[in-house]
Amino acid sequence: MSKVILTHEVSGLGSAGDVVDVKNGYARNYLVPQGFAVAWSRGGEKQVEQIRTARTTRELKTIEEAHDLKARLEAQKIRLTVKTGADGRLFGSVRPGDVADAVNAQGVATIDKRKVEIPTAIKLVGDHEATLRLREDVVATITLTVVSAK
Repeated sequence: MSKVILTHEVSGLGSAGDVVDVKNGYARNYLVPQGFAVAWSRGGEKQVEQIRTARTTRELKTIEEAHDLKARLEAQKIRLTVKTGADGRLFGSVRPGDVADAVNAQGVATIDKRKVEIPTAIKLVGDHEATLRLREDVVATITLTVVSAK
């Protein structure tokens, strides 16, 4: 196990500024190269404090924006056009990046694909649900209308 300081929010692990214990390979091969974390050190405690103060400053002004964005997202259906076979089955499945691109294309908001969570694989056309983690405490449930590209 190795200690790392998260520089970004990682779903299921923690928020920016948190010090967490993760397996060595996860830290070495994913978190650090992707820029989601830095190795923990005694001097890193100052960095943790700076990240936390910056996060709380941002959170105070973004909590109202997050609730407003949640209301706008939940009020609309997000239309997603995908390639399908003759029976309405998708070639593959809908990925979080596809959902983020659809939300961005409709002009509702700019969403990062890492914030999108799809509870069950979407492999058929029709209406489906996905969640967007806008903040640690604000989660929007959106309705996706998956249609076939002719």
